[in-house]
Amino acid sequence: MHIADGVLSTPVATATSAATAAVLVYSVKGIKEEEIPKTSLMAGVFFAVSLISIPVGPSTIHPLFAGLLGVILGRRAPLAIFVGLLLQAVLFQHGGLTTLGANTLMLAVPALLSYKLFYGMANRPVFLRGALVGGLSVMVTVVLLAALLFLTDPRFGEGTLSVINILVVGHLPLAGIEAVVTGAALNLIQKAKPGMLEKEETAAIGSS
Repeated sequence: MHIADGVLSTPVATATSAATAAVLVYSVKGIKEEEIPKTSLMAGVFFAVSLISIPVGPSTIHPLFAGLLGVILGRRAPLAIFVGLLLQAVLFQHGGLTTLGANTLMLAVPALLSYKLFYGMANRPVFLRGALVGGLSVMVTVVLLAALLFLTDPRFGEGTLSVINILVVGHLPLAGIEAVVTGAALNLIQKAKPGMLEKEETAAIGSS
């Protein structure tokens, strides 16, 4: 989702920027050299895929894959998301610089939640876990977007055909698509490179 410059109020934009700065400090802390290539690769994938967008009011509908990023990158996911969104804002004017903090936060939070949720259900099939975090991450992002718009101006939520209602309905099909794609992608990773997800699972258990 890309919230454009000028949509959010100054207090909301400032607060989300501060929160994102804190999340990025957490994301970068303790990063190892061997983690950089994977983080860079996923940042590039996110940058390319989420350029596909359909304008809806003050935001857009486009592929997010925060759940997939969260499962693969863990705490490094916010860093990859931030880099991807920054490049999109600078190179293609997708989103904005004043709303970069908000746009990053809306995806970073569900990505981190997806990591915890996916590896917290280690006894479930990979596809099922992937589908759950894939769909849920989209809906968490929508809830955060709606909250930021409402805090900026309650009129965004007024009426049956309000901007917030349209965004929620518009993202329902995307949640289903990302659930299937995320589940299938993680299932494929599990089969092609069996040790990859197990290593992340061990790391998640060790940090909990």
